[in-house]
Amino acid sequence: MSVIELSRPDGPARHRAPDVDIVVPVYNEAAQIESSVRALHDFVHDGFPLTARITIADNASTDGTWEKAAALANSLSGVRAIHLDEKGRGRALRAAWSASDAAVVAYLDVDLSTGLDALLPLVAPLVSGHSDIAIGTRLAPGARVVRGPVREIISRCYNSLLHLTLRGRFSDAQCGFKALRRDVATRLLPLIQDEEWFFDTELLVVAERVGLRIHEVPVDWVDDPDSRVDIARTIRNDLRGVWRMFRHPGAAQATARRPADQATSAELLRFAGVGLFSTLAYLGVFALLWPLVGGFAANTLSVIGCGVANAAVHRRLAARGKPHADRWRVLLETSALIGIGLAVTTGALAIAMAMDRSSLPAALVAVTLASGLAGLARFWWLRTWVFRPRYRTTRPDAAAANSSTSTDLPRGA
Repeated sequence: MSVIELSRPDGPARHRAPDVDIVVPVYNEAAQIESSVRALHDFVHDGFPLTARITIADNASTDGTWEKAAALANSLSGVRAIHLDEKGRGRALRAAWSASDAAVVAYLDVDLSTGLDALLPLVAPLVSGHSDIAIGTRLAPGARVVRGPVREIISRCYNSLLHLTLRGRFSDAQCGFKALRRDVATRLLPLIQDEEWFFDTELLVVAERVGLRIHEVPVDWVDDPDSRVDIARTIRNDLRGVWRMFRHPGAAQATARRPADQATSAELLRFAGVGLFSTLAYLGVFALLWPLVGGFAANTLSVIGCGVANAAVHRRLAARGKPHADRWRVLLETSALIGIGLAVTTGALAIAMAMDRSSLPAALVAVTLASGLAGLARFWWLRTWVFRPRYRTTRPDAAAANSSTSTDLPRGA
């Protein structure tokens, strides 16, 4: 990976390290980079109480973004630009933060969807040493957010998935408004594998696993109608990242010992996480199939496909080290589980389509709520009948004999 860096020779960044280095990662943003960077430059040079540098991190743009970034770096004091010949937001942030000499490194999206008035509350706890990382959140009390229902549902489902599967305690993983102390960045960056959109989530999960303090700032946020984010691809890659961290928790978590009496609750938490993972996949497939085959057919195909995968994963988690169940019993149980989801979601979809047959957002809201109810029903069915021996609390005498295996994380899923 090659990196090109440009900045004005007489700029303040050449004379002393700034308090904050604000990185703006860009990819094919020629249309708005100049107006956004100038607005940010005016903000940090007009009453912002900390010294700040703006770093434009261009990751392999092909539309003239780099030429505009270079022009801004050559004309504006306190602005630098770096160019990477490989694509990836995480890769751009890694390169910019690693090369920074500021006390605090931060980043924000080039569309300035997050109100800049939150910048000082974001970085102040880091400058003072109170916190290690600070993030903007659109999902905490006090945040004011303007965006469509589809993105709102996806965001809340994704963060709920992180809470259940990876035990994240932060409220908003993907808000493009974050900061951390440079010494913390130096410690965390070698532990992060992802180089694209999942970089944000992995950064926060790893930070919590090593015991760092994360400060949250409710923000004002307005959805960018011209966003070029490929939502389907981003969801797919994020889910892959969650699955990777779920299966391989890393040294920080793997070395942590849990009391034997927490084994059952941990299993149930993972049980619910698999269900939420399946629901997100179902919603994605449903939205993709809706314009192709219609609402009811899209729902049927999505429920069946994701239901089979969901049942298979639950069975692998529950049956580790046990003999294989009879194939006909497996088929019957899987069919029953799929039938529950299909019946509930079809009913909800029929109601939504009766009110507005052409509204995908309304249908998504309906099937999301229905999937939650179906998930509770499946949970009861699996825990009390299908996998009853695995998920029930072990007797004290048996727990003592099996403590070495009951607390291990399942690896076969």
